[in-house]
Amino acid sequence: MGIAEGVADVVAAHPLVRGVEPTGSRARGTATELSDWDFHVDAEDFGQVASDLPELIAPFEPLAAQWDPLGDCESYLLIFSGPAKVDLLFPDVLRSWNPPWRVGPDTLPYIDAHFWDWMLWLVSKRHHGMDDRVRGELLRMRLHVLEPLGIAHLPSSLQDAATRYIRARDRLETRYGLHIPRQLQNEVLPLVGATMTIP
Repeated sequence: MGIAEGVADVVAAHPLVRGVEPTGSRARGTATELSDWDFHVDAEDFGQVASDLPELIAPFEPLAAQWDPLGDCESYLLIFSGPAKVDLLFPDVLRSWNPPWRVGPDTLPYIDAHFWDWMLWLVSKRHHGMDDRVRGELLRMRLHVLEPLGIAHLPSSLQDAATRYIRARDRLETRYGLHIPRQLQNEVLPLVGATMTIP
């Protein structure tokens, strides 16, 4: 369990957390090696716990840490080197989906983290043989991430989505004078199977 267990233990030790329980495929015993680690967090004061999470998680050096823009409940999504995906779910704190991303120099790094988190999750679904789920998620990804980047084409596969995304993001980096670190991309892209040079 490694880093996932460490994250769960640190969160469970917070004085305003009543409990942290594993859920999802790992808890059911149906996980593959690529499945994420899901934990339900029961918080007495969600606002305070949410505010404290970045500092609690920082010693584990996550490659990405973000609140799920498209979750039905508040979910803190983490990716660590490996890669390992850990999701902290607050099922009692319901939310509405964010609208599609607004692209700009202030949002592009967050879009990048969202895209690669989504791709890592979809790789695990593909590994489970859930091809219909993957196709449905690619439709949603086109609306929320790819179209705002100027990609109108529906990706035919995860590889196609990654290739088109990288090209669009790189063009925007040049336009905005930005460079987003590639460590997260370099962790996830080999699992996607895209055959292209990584900048």
